[in-house]
Amino acid sequence: MTHRMSRRARVLSASLGAGMLIPFAAAAAPAAAAGPTVSCTSGTAGLAAALQKDITAALASRKGTVAVGLYDRSTNTTCSLRSTSAYDSASVVKVTVLSTLLWDAKKHNRYLTSREDSLATAMITKSDNDATSTLWKQLGLTKIKGFLAAAGMTQTVPGANGYWGLTQITVQDEQKLLKLITARNTVLSDNSRSYILKLMGNVISSQRWGTPAGAPSGVSVHVKNGWLQRSTHGWRVHSVGTFNGRGHDYMITVLTQDDSTMDYGVTTIQDVAKAIHKDLVPTAPTTSAYVPTSRPQEAFPAVPAS
Repeated sequence: MTHRMSRRARVLSASLGAGMLIPFAAAAAPAAAAGPTVSCTSGTAGLAAALQKDITAALASRKGTVAVGLYDRSTNTTCSLRSTSAYDSASVVKVTVLSTLLWDAKKHNRYLTSREDSLATAMITKSDNDATSTLWKQLGLTKIKGFLAAAGMTQTVPGANGYWGLTQITVQDEQKLLKLITARNTVLSDNSRSYILKLMGNVISSQRWGTPAGAPSGVSVHVKNGWLQRSTHGWRVHSVGTFNGRGHDYMITVLTQDDSTMDYGVTTIQDVAKAIHKDLVPTAPTTSAYVPTSRPQEAFPAVPAS
């Protein structure tokens, strides 16, 4: 059954997390309350302790609510903070949308059409909201939920009524998805995984902030970010990334909310990312961190809510 979306639903779904400013007042960011602590384990002596110390230090002066996930296959290292807390997805859900599209195509033993390829490319590399809405509608909730079940992403709840940017996500499930994308499995074909990584590796320069900050030279970088302002919890700013090279194969998810501005959330994510990259590959020179501007670059002209 299909439902006609209201004008307000269309506007919001087209505005979520791809650079549009939704005209709601941002809530002031409260001071981070005492809560969960960073937990790390590793097969390499001393690495877990260093990561736990440095991630904690990176967050010590930051306000807002932050969730972190790290997994490095090469050293069997994991770190987590608020791994099961739910956040509005904003545009990071676009990786799930693409994965669903490829998973469904595989089930029907077909390639993507040229139109689907164009939509997918715009959705990931430019965070195109119109392309996302088109693919979300084409797939429908049944297929999206089918992929989530196949991927074991049991904590992810698709946004209703076309509000794909209000999909509820957790660090734990985003890390599951990144693991599927970066290693052979029965859910996504090798060709599908390569396609996803290719697009995440070709994200436009203005959107390559977040988890890539401080990535060592000689490491391949694949990223997808999301950002969204709402009347409650201020800005949500998220970044998921995978990194391969210099003897490491790792993935990072950082989800934030209660940020006073988009820039504040970006800086929080990048402080965490720089600490992680430095500890995993301590001797490699690092890339320059993205310097946030006062206003995010918009994928499309801002659309007023009504």
